[in-house]
Amino acid sequence: QVQLVESGGGLVQPDGSLRLSCAASGRTFSRNVIGWFRQAPGKEREFVAAITWSGSTYYADSVKGRFTISRDNTVNTVYLQMNSLKPEDTAVYLCAGGLGVRITSATWDYVDWGQGTQVTVSS
Repeated sequence: QVQLVESGGGLVQPDGSLRLSCAASGRTFSRNVIGWFRQAPGKEREFVAAITWSGSTYYADSVKGRFTISRDNTVNTVYLQMNSLKPEDTAVYLCAGGLGVRITSATWDYVDWGQGTQVTVSS
């Protein structure tokens, strides 16, 4: 099992930026896909972005061009740089470790989940 801990959330004004981190411990996830998801109150968990071990990335249409996912396998950490934030980006952001190496946006393809970090975009 992999333990994932997110950090970097907070309150930011519209058009602002935040950088989230996801640090892993336990069994390393260096070969598996890592994803970021988010969940707003009363809404289903939704896919945000994913990255493979080799650095291939995939984004939800709602964040494409504004968010950037990256990973540093030497320190078992995945990052989510979020720019041009909008109030509708407000949610708890969770990182997740995938079952395998294939890039995927499906929640059922991820088995290890962090507790999440709150991101609030408001003036």
